[in-house]
Amino acid sequence: MAGSESTRLEAIVLAAGAGRRFGGRKLTAIFAGRPLVAGALDAAFAAPARGVILATDGDPDLAALARDHARGLGREDDLTIVVVTEAAEGMGASLRTAALALPADADGAFVFLGDMPCIPPEVPRALARALREGSDLAAPRVGDRRGHPVLFGRAHFEALRALSGDAGAQRVLAEAGARLKLVDTTDLGVLFDVDRPEDLA
Repeated sequence: MAGSESTRLEAIVLAAGAGRRFGGRKLTAIFAGRPLVAGALDAAFAAPARGVILATDGDPDLAALARDHARGLGREDDLTIVVVTEAAEGMGASLRTAALALPADADGAFVFLGDMPCIPPEVPRALARALREGSDLAAPRVGDRRGHPVLFGRAHFEALRALSGDAGAQRVLAEAGARLKLVDTTDLGVLFDVDRPEDLA
């Protein structure tokens, strides 16, 4: 990717999972005084991206919550909600559906997870710098653990649009090898997710 300050980036928030380990309706559960998905939406809107694509399973409550949240940020026009009709297939279907909705001129796309509410705003900015400096795939790292979000350059869009199953983009990341730029951080927010009700505490 050519080094440019005008890199056209988008943000994807994956929010179509059934939340089975949680017992369902995870993303509308209250975390730190507000719906869990609010943290992921805040991180996505704070990222250096033109718009946010929220992938849902069609839950009208989640969609309404997201629209209200975007409106509160003055970003309602920057939110696109897509329904993953094959949501039961797993994360691959969610990411595939969202990737198919990316604008044709996008240079890259952040992928945030709806159940990760504590992503620090400086991390997406650092990933965007990595893309501008020549990487086509970037993710944060704490020690030896890779975190989220992941920023995919357009070279990987075709692979994202062909995903299936529940492994998400793990194969894409594994096959990238040295092309994956890992950006070091000490902020554990890039690793923290909510799987079970007790995690809300």
